[in-house]
Amino acid sequence: MAVHVGFLIFPDVQQLDLAGPYDVFTTATGFEVDLIWKDKQPVRSFTGTTFQATETLSKCSQLDIICVPGGAGTGPMMLDVEVLDFIRKQAKGARYITSVCTGSLVLGAAGVLKGKRATSHWAFLDYLTQFGAIPVSERVVTDGNIVTAAGVSAGIDFAFGLLADVAGREEAEITQLWLEYAPQPPFHSGSVQDASPEILAKTKERYAEARAALNPSAVGAS
Repeated sequence: MAVHVGFLIFPDVQQLDLAGPYDVFTTATGFEVDLIWKDKQPVRSFTGTTFQATETLSKCSQLDIICVPGGAGTGPMMLDVEVLDFIRKQAKGARYITSVCTGSLVLGAAGVLKGKRATSHWAFLDYLTQFGAIPVSERVVTDGNIVTAAGVSAGIDFAFGLLADVAGREEAEITQLWLEYAPQPPFHSGSVQDASPEILAKTKERYAEARAALNPSAVGAS
């Protein structure tokens, strides 16, 4: 039987948070992948592309893997009773409960990260403490059956690691080769550890408003 993976989609989801791991699981053999939302109308991502759900929150069967991506739309999801109830329900039977980027804040708001080690995008990592989670500054963090990935592109690494756990390293490596995933970034500024102090300061300044907008206290989700 195929492993059933479900990705939550929502308005202003970050495209790569979703598309990266989605491509990994849909390329691998033995997986059934759904995009899940309240209805099947097109959903606009933060970058302007649209996605359409293949399954709805109310009719989705039990998932083996549930994944919540992040993005600018994370704030409303932290307050959405229907979404949070869906996550709680799925979490009871899922083999893995996962997130990418600020999707971990939604998991936190659903109450599934209490006492758990977890990560998120570096700019929002400290917010996890408001949900009783233990923030860990790593690209992918596993605590029991909860797997969280750091910001955006980390979702690809997360998916390959989880694919290896579920289907074996060989399947993960075949999928990696087919997708030609062999990153060679032209700059080494992809983490707060590697970026220069000047780049880090300018990045924090540029995205200060985005950080404030997803503060769980500010949106009333804590």
